[in-house]
Amino acid sequence: MKLQLKRLEVAGTHTAGNLFVNGDYECMTLEDTVRAPGVKVYGQTAIPRGTYRVVLTHSPKFKRVLPLLIGVPGFEAIRIHPGNTVNDTEGCILVGQHMKANDLRNSQLAFDALFAKLEAAAKRKEDITLEVV
Repeated sequence: MKLQLKRLEVAGTHTAGNLFVNGDYECMTLEDTVRAPGVKVYGQTAIPRGTYRVVLTHSPKFKRVLPLLIGVPGFEAIRIHPGNTVNDTEGCILVGQHMKANDLRNSQLAFDALFAKLEAAAKRKEDITLEVV
């Protein structure tokens, strides 16, 4: 399964984008702000562009299974999860059905739909990747 995150808007405090699953639009995304290569402010910087392997693992912080990105340079424990504002992420990717101002809406619904697809792919033993462009 191939996920692709297309970043659309990079503002001072956040980055909005669209997430595609195997080429089909899935949902909107919200991340911390994109910074110059090599510049990182802990908990306030989006991950670098690139392609990452995604696995489903238990998150000690969220106490449930969530998608985890593997091999993100300079970052650890980057996950895809529900949330509404950049205050809900520390480098992770939030998903939602639409944006209002700088907030994601219907985040849990968007996450549940995405997670069902990821879980089905994992059960089929498909490789899952995320390309951030």
